[in-house]
Amino acid sequence: MKNHAWRRASVLRLLAAGSVPFMLVAVYLLAVRPSQLRRGATTVEFAGPMPGDELMPHATFLATRAITVDAKPEAIWPWLAQMGYRRAGFYGYDLIENIGSPAGIRSASTIVPALQHPQPGDLFPISAVAHLIFGPVETGRYLVWRSEAEPADGVFTWELDPIDATHTRLISRIRLRYHWKNPGKLALDLFTEFADPVAVPAILRGIRDRVEGRPIRSLGSEAVEILIWVAVLANLCTALLGIFRWRHWLRAWGIACVCAGMLLLVLYARPALWMGALLALAATMVLIRIRHLDLRITER
Repeated sequence: MKNHAWRRASVLRLLAAGSVPFMLVAVYLLAVRPSQLRRGATTVEFAGPMPGDELMPHATFLATRAITVDAKPEAIWPWLAQMGYRRAGFYGYDLIENIGSPAGIRSASTIVPALQHPQPGDLFPISAVAHLIFGPVETGRYLVWRSEAEPADGVFTWELDPIDATHTRLISRIRLRYHWKNPGKLALDLFTEFADPVAVPAILRGIRDRVEGRPIRSLGSEAVEILIWVAVLANLCTALLGIFRWRHWLRAWGIACVCAGMLLLVLYARPALWMGALLALAATMVLIRIRHLDLRITER
């Protein structure tokens, strides 16, 4: 009888723990992903053609994002031309994207003349271990990064579309074909699926801020935001572990669900840093409280 009860409780805990990542992915796919794939882009921009589309007509992952910059295309172009790892950086999350770069951890805050003339076929490094190549380039209008594979399985386009005499739309499009039969490459594809909606809007904002002369985000601010992500993820993992190890496993399941929602919030909604830190701290305190209650029961 005891064995039956133990097996039943174990199955319930396993189902509870498995439901959390299932709900996390479901909410991402149904509620978060659609808006993130077209963040900042108009309906026309999202549906319209862009240079590079012809290199990979059918994509598993297709996202178009945009931002308005208070400048003419010729003022924005140099920042696009010099972008890249071991180049001028990506202007987004430097602490992640530029780590180990010989050019330094900080993305450039000025124009680098030596990096202003990308040519189709030139190597384009995206990290210490990976690279793309430049595809079609038209100075002042667009540039394309693409994979070396034929046909291409990854295409990244940056286009400048003037909307009046002093404003330009900076539009980004990414097209990926998932490698379903290659586990190593598929893991990178899935990482891109979840990370791209965080990284690209940050790049767009970084370019806009540099062109318009706005204050450039500090590394300290980046570090705090990244620490919030890590804290929320750590809380989620702790709560999932608590489902199996704690007597109050239903409470652990509840806080795991809350932490999963927090993770989506801090990654894709970008609340103020103080708010993100407060949420992470509150979840931590609740977990400590649950664990404390659990230990008191065990001691009895």
